[in-house]
Amino acid sequence: MSQSTARPTGGGSGARAAASAPDSSGAFTHRQILTIVAGLMVAMFLAALDQTVVSTAIRTIADDLQGYDLQVWATTAFLITSTISTPLYGKLSDIYGRRPFYLFAITAFVVGSVLCGMADSMYQLAAFRAVQGIGAGGLMSLALAIIGDIVPPRERSRYQGYFMAVFGASSVLGPVIGGFFAGQASLLGITGWRWIFYVNVPLGLLAFAAVFRVLHLPHERREHRIDWPGALALVTFVVPLLLIAEQGRIWGWTSPRALLCYAIGAVGFVLFLLAERAYGDEALLPLRLFRNRSFTVATTGSVVIGAAMFGGLLLLPQYLQIVHGSSATVAGLQMIPLVLGIMIGAMGSGIAISRTGRYRVFPLAGTVLMTTALVSLSFVVGAETSIWALVPFMVLLGVGLGFNFQPAVLAVQNAVPPSQLGVATSSVTFFRQMGATIGTAAFLSVLFSRLPGAIEESVATAAASDPRVAGALQSGQLPVGGDLSDTSFIQALPSYLALPFKTGFSESIDLVFLIAACAAAIGFLVFLFLPQLALSDKSGIQARQAAARQTAGAPTGEDAGEQVTQAAGAAAPTSTAPPVGRPGDGETATRR
Repeated sequence: MSQSTARPTGGGSGARAAASAPDSSGAFTHRQILTIVAGLMVAMFLAALDQTVVSTAIRTIADDLQGYDLQVWATTAFLITSTISTPLYGKLSDIYGRRPFYLFAITAFVVGSVLCGMADSMYQLAAFRAVQGIGAGGLMSLALAIIGDIVPPRERSRYQGYFMAVFGASSVLGPVIGGFFAGQASLLGITGWRWIFYVNVPLGLLAFAAVFRVLHLPHERREHRIDWPGALALVTFVVPLLLIAEQGRIWGWTSPRALLCYAIGAVGFVLFLLAERAYGDEALLPLRLFRNRSFTVATTGSVVIGAAMFGGLLLLPQYLQIVHGSSATVAGLQMIPLVLGIMIGAMGSGIAISRTGRYRVFPLAGTVLMTTALVSLSFVVGAETSIWALVPFMVLLGVGLGFNFQPAVLAVQNAVPPSQLGVATSSVTFFRQMGATIGTAAFLSVLFSRLPGAIEESVATAAASDPRVAGALQSGQLPVGGDLSDTSFIQALPSYLALPFKTGFSESIDLVFLIAACAAAIGFLVFLFLPQLALSDKSGIQARQAAARQTAGAPTGEDAGEQVTQAAGAAAPTSTAPPVGRPGDGETATRR
C-alpha cells in the first residue's frame, strides 16, 4: 500500500505520474496543485451534496419503502459510520499514505450509492447508507490532509477556500436536486428518488479517475502498530452517543435505553483513554497531541463552533418551510445569501491569511459575527417577517461561518509534527462533527419541548381576540397539543388559523437562536487561547523530507536549523509576521 518516492519511468502512466509528482525538493507547481485540488473537489462535492440531497427527499423515500417511522435510521447509520471512520482514515493514511485510502473512500461511497439505489426496504437503505458513510468519512478529512501535504501553511488557506465553495454550492444544489428527483414518479423507467443515489456513480467514477491520475504523493511507509483496541473502544464510546443524540427525543433523555447508551459510552471512553495511553505515539489519537495548545484549543473550539453552526444551518430552513411555507427546494434557494456569506468569509480569510500569515483573528472575528447574527435573528424572526429582512443576518452568519472553517485546521496542521498531519486534521473534522451532532440534538430537543406550550399560548391569545379562532378551537379543528412531527397541516389551514401556529413556532425558534448564539460566544472565549504562530513555508512533504535528511545525516548551516525546526513539527518563521499575542503564544512543538 505504500507509495514510492521514486519517479516512474517509461510508459504513458509513468510519464503522467512523474508529471504530477513534486520536484526533488518536495515542492509542487501551482498548476500541479490546482490539478490535484480539482480532483479532490469532485470527491468532496460527492459527500457534501449527498447529505443535503438525501435529507430533502428522505420523507418521499420512506413513504415509498413503507418505512416512515424508520427514516431516522437511514440518517443515523450514515452519521455513525462517517464519524467513526474519520479518525481511522487520518491515522492509517499517516502510516500507509493518503492515495490508497482516498481511492478506497471514493470506491466505498460509490458502491454504497449503488446499493442505496437498489434498496427495497428502509432496513436495507439504512445498512447501505452505513456503507456510504464509510466512504464519506474519508472524503473531507483526507482532502484537507492532502492539501497539507502539498501546500505550505502560509499558502494553504487560499486553496482550502475552494473546498468551502464546494460546500456552499452543495448546500444550494442539494435541496434543488433532491426535490427534483423526489418529485419524479419515474425517470428512464427507474423510480425518481433512486436517481438521488445513482447520480453519485458518474461523479464518483470521475473523482476516482481524477485522483488516480493526478495524485502521486511521495510516501515512506513506516513500521507501525495498528491501534485496533483504540479503534474498538472509540466505536464503543461514540456509537451510543450518536444513537442517543439522534433518538433521545423519541426515547426520552432519561429512558432505560438512553441510560444504557450513557453507561456504554462512559465505559467506551475510559477504555479509549487506556488504549491511547498504552499505545503512546502509535495511538489512533495520541494523547500527547493534547499537550499542544494549538491542537487542544482548535479541537475544543471545533466542538463548540460545530454546535453553533448547525443552529443556523438547521433552524433557518425549518423556519422557511414551516412559517413561510417554502418547499425544501425553494428553502434551499432562499438560503443562497447564507451560502454567499460562507464563500465570502472562507475565500476572504484565505487570501488574507496567505498575505499576512495571521490566522488567529479570523475565528475570533467569526464567532463575534455569528453571535451577532444569531442574536439578531432571535429578535427579527417572526410569523410575518419578510424573507428580505433576514438576508443581511444570513449573510453575516455566513461570513462568520466562513471565517471559522479554515483557521482551526490550519493552526493544527501548522503546529503538529508532519508525521501526524493526517490524524491531527481528521481530529478537527471529527470533533466538529461531534459538536454538530450534539448541537443538533440539543437544539431540536429545546425546540420541540418549547413548541407545544408556545403554540397553546399563541392559540389562546388569538382565540381571545378573534372569534373565528375561538370557534375553530371549540369545534376541535385546531390540533393543539397533538403530534407536531408532521407540520404540513399548517399550510392547509386558513391564514387566520395558521398564524397562531406560525407565531408559536417563531417564538420557540427565537429561544433556540439565542442558545446557538451562546454557543458561538463560548467559541470566542475558547479561541482567545489559540496561539498565533508563524506559518511554515514548507509543505507536509517537504517537512517530512527535511526530517528524513536530518535523521540520515546532520546537515550544516542555516538549512540545518530550518530542518530541525520542521522535524520537531514547529512552524518555521517566515519573512513577514512574527508570532504575536499574549505571553506564551509563541508555543512550538518542541515543548511537547
